[in-house]
Amino acid sequence: MSRYAPAEIEAKWQEAWDKAETFKATRTDDKPKYYVLEMFPYPSGRIHIGHVRNYTMGDVIARYKLSTGHNVLHPMGFDAFGLAAENAAIERGIHPAEWTYSNIADMRKQMQPLGFSIDWSRELATCDVEYYGQQQSLFIDMMDAGLIYRKNAVVNWDPVDLTVLANEQVIDGKGWRSDAEVERRELTQWFFKISDYSEELLDALDGLDDWPAKVKLMQANWIGKSRGLQFAFSAIEAPEGFDRIEVYTTRPDTLLGASFVGISPDHPLAKQLEKDNPEVAAFCAECRKGGTTEEELETGEKIGFDTGIKVRHPFDTAWELPVYIANFILMDYGTGAIFGCPAHDQRDLDFARKYDLPVVSTYAPAEDDGSAMPEDGGDAFVPAKTEKVIYVRGFAGETEQTGEEGINAAIAFCEDNGVGQGVTKFRLRDWGLSRQRYWGCPIPVVHCDECGVVPEKKENLPIELPSDVTFDTPGNPLDRHPIWRDCACPSCGKPAKRETDTMDTFVDSSWYFARFTAPRADTPTVAEDAAYWMNVDQYIGGIEHAILHLLYSRFFARAMHITGHLPAKAIEPFDALFTQGMVTHAIYQTEDPQNGRPVYHYPETVELRDSKAFLKDDGREVKVIPSAKMSKSKNNVVDPVNIIEQYGADTARWFVLSDSPPERDVEWTASGAEAAYKHLGRVWRIADEIAQMEDGIGQGDEDLLRAMHKAIFEVTQGVESFGFNASIAKLYAFTNVVQKSKAGGTARKQAMRTLAQLMSPMTPHLAEDIWAKLGGAGLIANAAWPVADEAMLVEDNVTMPIQINGKRRGELSVAKDMPKEEVEKLALAHDAVQKALAGAAPKKLIVVPGRIVNVVI
Repeated sequence: MSRYAPAEIEAKWQEAWDKAETFKATRTDDKPKYYVLEMFPYPSGRIHIGHVRNYTMGDVIARYKLSTGHNVLHPMGFDAFGLAAENAAIERGIHPAEWTYSNIADMRKQMQPLGFSIDWSRELATCDVEYYGQQQSLFIDMMDAGLIYRKNAVVNWDPVDLTVLANEQVIDGKGWRSDAEVERRELTQWFFKISDYSEELLDALDGLDDWPAKVKLMQANWIGKSRGLQFAFSAIEAPEGFDRIEVYTTRPDTLLGASFVGISPDHPLAKQLEKDNPEVAAFCAECRKGGTTEEELETGEKIGFDTGIKVRHPFDTAWELPVYIANFILMDYGTGAIFGCPAHDQRDLDFARKYDLPVVSTYAPAEDDGSAMPEDGGDAFVPAKTEKVIYVRGFAGETEQTGEEGINAAIAFCEDNGVGQGVTKFRLRDWGLSRQRYWGCPIPVVHCDECGVVPEKKENLPIELPSDVTFDTPGNPLDRHPIWRDCACPSCGKPAKRETDTMDTFVDSSWYFARFTAPRADTPTVAEDAAYWMNVDQYIGGIEHAILHLLYSRFFARAMHITGHLPAKAIEPFDALFTQGMVTHAIYQTEDPQNGRPVYHYPETVELRDSKAFLKDDGREVKVIPSAKMSKSKNNVVDPVNIIEQYGADTARWFVLSDSPPERDVEWTASGAEAAYKHLGRVWRIADEIAQMEDGIGQGDEDLLRAMHKAIFEVTQGVESFGFNASIAKLYAFTNVVQKSKAGGTARKQAMRTLAQLMSPMTPHLAEDIWAKLGGAGLIANAAWPVADEAMLVEDNVTMPIQINGKRRGELSVAKDMPKEEVEKLALAHDAVQKALAGAAPKKLIVVPGRIVNVVI
């Protein structure tokens, strides 16, 4: 073969790896283990170039660790349940399983040509019966341990898909799939007691040294530890049993600026009032049509209903505050009731201005910045708690304090005066896991009139989803499937009904990393395998999963330890976390001449000329929006399959690693891919030429071997620190050295084999081919990683530039300790200096030892 032919090379070496079972992971005591895992994909049917980048990063680490003597576990699976499959079934008239497994097959077929060092024998999908059957077993164990319970709760309800939505699935007040206006509805739901672990989950973040600081901060903010005051207002002329309204506030320092009390539409008092007052009932019903996300509550219109009830201020019985039902207060945080201080909360201020309520400041800027205070028409003054302010109505007198000092003074004052107690609370709510849909893991409980809610017996697991369901009617098909739904109570044997809710898909992804340690076991985990393979040494995925998936996984690992399925060391399952950037691409846009709306064009339909873009079919110029997130709606996606067919997998891998630090976004460009392909072709040709050389010694041997050991050292540093782009920059430089070297055949072959080894984590197919071409033993995937000789890293020579009249004209390579006089002789004998002097003597000759030579003529 006289040319670089990636299609032939890559197929050849993938077959060799498969035949040798190179990447199959088995427990062994003679090597240290290493578990590298990328967040598994949803089987949408197509991988995208972002997948290629994510999995290539993991593959570089896996291959490197394999070559450094580790026993590597590098598995792959699919996060396969969810509403998208159900919607696809409705749209296409097929079963969700058919759609899902077809997509899995397609994605596996697209991934495998990329040459990832994955142990495919461990592949799993969360919709596999053997997976979700073990998840049901876990559920029963956690239920027995008191980690799961059932209660009524207000939820986001999608009236079209007829299911509960997580806050993150509500976009601008609408369901993420149906685009229907989301409603609040009270349903009986299953919950994990994650809030019991708020303090532990928060404190443990400090020990996650190899996690990004921004991820730990995001989780800390989500857990939301706060110190506040819990107290009660005395109500005037309230319904019986509601003479006190409990409030929890994190800003008790603003209590002297209170102007109203607000309660949630789901507060017990509001529910009591709506029984007898149609206006209250109508108002609460309207409020429940809105979602429960913080963004909605922050940005939506603030509306309220004056109940006519008043409360007394705790420090002045003559000071009465009106009680409103307000749409921006949630029942599941604090007590479902607040006092409003409009001067220092923008939502309260919007509400107060709408209903003409007083606005009274309790503190002002420590320094007058000329801004209008809320009383004068400005925005609410909401400084950080660490910022100093002047308390004009404070609990420690009119003093300058930070917000934190003011809060502590307020709590102390209130406790001393018998007004409530200082309380620590967390923002983290219990995890509602019930979903009213078919395509999910069935919750393994039975409802019996005699026994109540009873867990299924483990010997009856798995509770398998019925295959004969239809989606021609909205709602959950399991509710309409009497053969599946109706069963015998596992406790008393009398007729009962199965739970028809299925589990939130976040449950599926919260323990898959543990299942990979023994994916075919008839228990959730096997103690010996979990003890050996856990923890995940390196986890890789997107920043978008920084909160829920990672937080839920941390909780689940604790729950699995409590129930005996994971060792104590695995309660923090991911030792190191890396969040990669996105792959972006320019958007190519024209306008529809009929309506002026934007029309987006695929990259392959566009030709680039002279920094401009034109449509290939009609030559029209298109607008270029650079470096945008890839989106199917904008047609700026790049199909990895096309890239592999055109350039080969190694080119795609090399490019996504080389162009940007891995934590940052990288822009995919056709020119960049072409350049990567040309470089790999050049490496192949250099190797081909060197392979044909006779062994022997040359005058450049030592210089080449020094450069080789420097490359080993620098590339290794880059790989170990996730600086893949830096490693590739060193590989470019070393390639140039190898090509230009005057060394003999023996040294050049050694250098070329080493270059192949250093490239093998990034371009494994090309590396294998070069290794074989140059006589390397066995597979390069199994070869030991080269080790830099420290003695060869010590530079005996230095390069000194030669400047003639201030302009660089050449350089000298001399011994570091060469005397100044010897350097002067060499400089004067240099061709460039001889030519410039033309036989004359220099006016000045200045040598700065080890640095530079200046010649003035």
